[in-house]
Amino acid sequence: MAFRYSRQLLTALLLGCGSAEAAMGPFDVYEQALRNDPVFLGAVKERDAGLENRLIGRAGLLPRLSYNYNKGRNNSQATLPDGRGGNYHDDRNYNSYGSTFTLQQPLFDYEAYANYRKGVAQALFADESFRDKSQALLVRVLTYYTEALFAQDQIDIARAKKNAFEQQFQQNRHLFEQGEGTRTDILEAESRYELAIAEEIQALDEQDAALRELGALLGVRSVDIADLAPLNEDFAAFTLTPANYDTWHELAITNNPTLASQRQAVEIARQEVARNRAGHLPTVTAYASSRQQESDSGNTYNQRYDTNTIGIEVSMPLYAGGGVSASTRQASRAMEQAEYELEGKTRETLIELRRQFSACLSGVSKLRAYQKALASAEALVVSTKHSILGGERVNLDALNAEQQLYSTRRDLARARYDYLMAWTKLHYYAGNLRDTDLAKVDEAFGRAQR
Repeated sequence: MAFRYSRQLLTALLLGCGSAEAAMGPFDVYEQALRNDPVFLGAVKERDAGLENRLIGRAGLLPRLSYNYNKGRNNSQATLPDGRGGNYHDDRNYNSYGSTFTLQQPLFDYEAYANYRKGVAQALFADESFRDKSQALLVRVLTYYTEALFAQDQIDIARAKKNAFEQQFQQNRHLFEQGEGTRTDILEAESRYELAIAEEIQALDEQDAALRELGALLGVRSVDIADLAPLNEDFAAFTLTPANYDTWHELAITNNPTLASQRQAVEIARQEVARNRAGHLPTVTAYASSRQQESDSGNTYNQRYDTNTIGIEVSMPLYAGGGVSASTRQASRAMEQAEYELEGKTRETLIELRRQFSACLSGVSKLRAYQKALASAEALVVSTKHSILGGERVNLDALNAEQQLYSTRRDLARARYDYLMAWTKLHYYAGNLRDTDLAKVDEAFGRAQR
């Protein structure tokens, strides 16, 4: 308990000191999430529990040693012939005793072998499932991180819009009072200002939700946006390696942990079919026993036996009411279901893989286009203001130019975060997303405070 308290205190101190020291990047958040995220910590225990299935299955193939001991007090009455054609009664009060060591080794037990193969598949399933959840944690960290930063970008943009539209509103009102403007100009500026307020409120709500999600990963109530390193202004797209989709396709088929775990689920179902079919097969077991007994029955009254036995036991099932056949058919249907689920999951994964691959390719062009559009929008604002002074443009043109500028800034920010997420998810669906990949993404975020 003391260790847990110290760990939470350390995490809180790290977050609380963010304003005084360097801000956290995605990799810093990931390292803390490894120690505090309950979903991931639960996955660790789930994996550890699943790995035990290999040993559980193997146990059915190994020797089994048992010991049985009994000692009792007996009150018995024996009726015996008296030799003259009659009977007499003999009351016997005696102690009985029995002690037996038994060693058994399966020689042929197909059910035990199927259970072993099933246990191996279950252990592999647990391992692949854990690998999937480990990579999913990377995706969750970056998702909440970028959502919080994008919300901050929206907040900054909304506040800049508020300032610009407020200045426009004051200017239009002054002109109206001087008899040079119109009431419509005032209303247009006021409407844009109120919309900017609504956008700021929505962005604040979205940021609060994202920060709380990050806090849940770290085991704290919430995270301050100032603790997060912002995306570098000069962020550029990564080089996509490999560059062709077919290679990514093969990577996903081979390495995707979700597909790998689903294949193990099919193998588990296949071994369950084999286990049920074993109900029709014989079992052969070698055994050895050492037994000591004294007066363990009426026939051995006042007699002691020391018996050592070694032999082979064969058991052959003959009829079980049709239950074995029904169970085998049921297991076969479950295996077919698992095979269909594997096919469905494969198609779903490859669709997402292709979507993220295309997003990475198009993201490069989108970033370049938005950067050019931003430069044009900034020039348009300046040009429009000059045109208004020259009488060539009107107030609405200035508002539209400002709106276009801020929309372009927002779209550029969104495109940057979308590209980072697409690059990350592409590696996730290919099954090769590692902490080194997050470290590469981490380099795109500066450590300077806001």
